[in-house]
Amino acid sequence: MGNMSLKKAAIINAASKYTTILLNLLFSVILSRILSPNDYGIVAIITVFTTFFITLADMGLGTAVIQNKDLCEDDINYIYTFTVYAAIFLSLVFAFGSYPISVFYNDNVYISLGIILSFSLLFNSLNIVPNAILLRNKRFLLVAFRTVIVYVLTGTLTIIMALHGFKYYALAIQSVLIAIFTFSWNFCSTKLNFKVKVSKNSMSKVASFSAYQFGFNIINYFARNLDNLLTGKVMGSADLGYYNKAYSLMLYPVNNLAGIITPILHPIFSDYQKEKQIIYNKYIKVVKILALMGIFVSTFCFLGAREIIGIVYGQQWTKSIVCFQYLSISVCFQMITSSTGSVFQSLGNTKLLFIGGTINAIITIIAIIAGIIIGNIESLALCVGISYILHFIISFYFLLVKGFELSIKKFYFDLRKEIWISAILLFAVALFPFKNIISLYWSFSVKFILLGLVYLVCLLLTNEYKIFLNFIHKDNYNIANKK
Repeated sequence: MGNMSLKKAAIINAASKYTTILLNLLFSVILSRILSPNDYGIVAIITVFTTFFITLADMGLGTAVIQNKDLCEDDINYIYTFTVYAAIFLSLVFAFGSYPISVFYNDNVYISLGIILSFSLLFNSLNIVPNAILLRNKRFLLVAFRTVIVYVLTGTLTIIMALHGFKYYALAIQSVLIAIFTFSWNFCSTKLNFKVKVSKNSMSKVASFSAYQFGFNIINYFARNLDNLLTGKVMGSADLGYYNKAYSLMLYPVNNLAGIITPILHPIFSDYQKEKQIIYNKYIKVVKILALMGIFVSTFCFLGAREIIGIVYGQQWTKSIVCFQYLSISVCFQMITSSTGSVFQSLGNTKLLFIGGTINAIITIIAIIAGIIIGNIESLALCVGISYILHFIISFYFLLVKGFELSIKKFYFDLRKEIWISAILLFAVALFPFKNIISLYWSFSVKFILLGLVYLVCLLLTNEYKIFLNFIHKDNYNIANKK
């Protein structure tokens, strides 16, 4: 599968992603009517800490294994051995660390949740190298199939637990089950060998690349999770539950539309890391696709926030509506920006990724603190949304000017049609005539159809619909073809 085209890989990943979207929405619709905002808020707080420890365990080693084509089988086994030791150590630290977490939030529930989630941390950390090997070998079909099967099993079990009164424990146990099932599947597929000792020589081969990647991951973690940490402390778990639900829903298109393409960019582009022009020529087409998808999704999420929240989560989540609107303004920018990390990695320049990530983290932290100071979750959502727009500007400056050594003006000129389409859709949202339709489902349908018609007209007038047609009917995205 070494010469797999970007198109074929994207189709495989899309099948998995869209199936996962439907499953996530189905399970979320059911669980949101069983569990309370407080249940989600409690789990959101403790999950912030597990994510941090997983980031510590990774140390950028997963992407380094994908990027470095000179690693032999023994090198990979030694790196895997290192992650095993790190996983055991960090999971034990996290389990004992649940005690100070409970003191900080003045709630003993975080002790038991911390112990449960330490097993999620353990198996997620053990999975770093096996998952990287599957991506390195471009086994996207296996990864896609695994993802769907694991979601079906764990989602069903979580609903059963929630119905039997497990409350927030159901969500915590779901994380553990996902980690165990995923690791078990990947380990059996890769057949890695534990070496007992760790080779300094093998670790040194990935040290430089992984160090900057690790630094970026740590910084990005704090930028992405400080809002949950501070909101849970200052505003309480209930408000955090409302904000977290809006944030999670906003991430659906970012992760599950952009996520069709972005996870496969690094494994494929890394084969051509010394040929910048080839990568850029293919990447700009990816950017245009992400932009066109993001423009419609972002504007529709803003226009239909009331209907989307009401239909997906139910009327008890109305306080999330304005938060979702403010966060949705950044969806298009996040979808595009989410692809930059893979390209930095493919260029072998994680140093630039680290520098740009540091600047973006500072912007996000300032935005979060400003939103918290103002004192409500709506202001927090608006400040965070604006910060993600600034991330787009910073990230592409470093990628284009410093990474590809190209003009930023050319990039925005290439996206001129997408910019016009976004302006027209924003104008359509401002002039939308039907604002008082009582039925959520009728209102959702009317808004979707009318905005969709405007969007289709824009695609036809600008000929940008051909970008989608070319991707579907022509294999122009096959990076193996260098001409």
